[in-house]
Amino acid sequence: MDLSIIIVNWNVKDLLRNCLISLLNSETKFLRYEIIVVDSASSDGSATMVRDEFPQVRLIASIENLGYAKGNNVGLVVAQGHYLLLLNPDTVVTPHALLEMVNMMNEQPRVGVLGPQLLWPDGTVQSSRRRFPTLGSLFWESTLLGQWFPRNGYAQHYHLADHPHDIPQKVDWLVGAAMLIRRQAWQQVGFLDQSLFMYFEETDWCRRCAAIGWEIHYLPTAQIVHYEGKSSEQVGVSRTIRFQRSKIRYTQKYFGRGWATILHLFLWLTFAWQLLEESVKWFIGHRRALRKERITAYSQLLRQLIFGAN
Repeated sequence: MDLSIIIVNWNVKDLLRNCLISLLNSETKFLRYEIIVVDSASSDGSATMVRDEFPQVRLIASIENLGYAKGNNVGLVVAQGHYLLLLNPDTVVTPHALLEMVNMMNEQPRVGVLGPQLLWPDGTVQSSRRRFPTLGSLFWESTLLGQWFPRNGYAQHYHLADHPHDIPQKVDWLVGAAMLIRRQAWQQVGFLDQSLFMYFEETDWCRRCAAIGWEIHYLPTAQIVHYEGKSSEQVGVSRTIRFQRSKIRYTQKYFGRGWATILHLFLWLTFAWQLLEESVKWFIGHRRALRKERITAYSQLLRQLIFGAN
């Protein structure tokens, strides 16, 4: 088997159908491949849809929501391909993307992980390549500071703003929506870290991969459309909690418990500030329905984070 495509799905039946159709319509001449769908206890009929409409797809129907890391690990155990493509269900693969990615991996044996160029549905380029997080970027990217100062130097450096997005390049890590892994690299690095239920698991895996000498590359000529966050947006507050908890766990793993504790406190204070801000706006009568919704969300975030993320 040349290629195993592993898709972890949760309640995005229609997007999953489009993803599978795009895969089956891909140019795969001389490419032996399999598609494995790991369904994480979807309640929208996703598993039934796969069974009925795509009998050629291997379905693993879980009775629990496994999350990104564990779900992919379940698929990796049964995958037989020389290359392993971790693919989100909210994607549409362009016809030649798979062949281009496999061909590049065949030509460059030191590349352990390869990522395509991700596109928004309108055709614009989606940020999908990164440098490894620094302490600065952990505090300044995807936090209140990042909202106040979106073009700060830490976030720009983290997102490789100084490198053009239209040329092939070596990077530190890739967004896990579409990540092609060489089996040999996976066998050496091991499974995704399941303590990172969702978010930062691909960052951690690429970091472990690079640490033993494998290269991570970005290939913009292979393009995949990504309808980002369609599973996680169904649980907005839970998504934020999982993201911040994973960030804290990642910080502890690579920068130590002290910095993880400081980051945890910093995040708690930023959410407390946002709760105060929304409460003041509710008090003066500004769009009270919206403010009430946000007050509830920030209150839940604070309750969850105060018990610790480690």
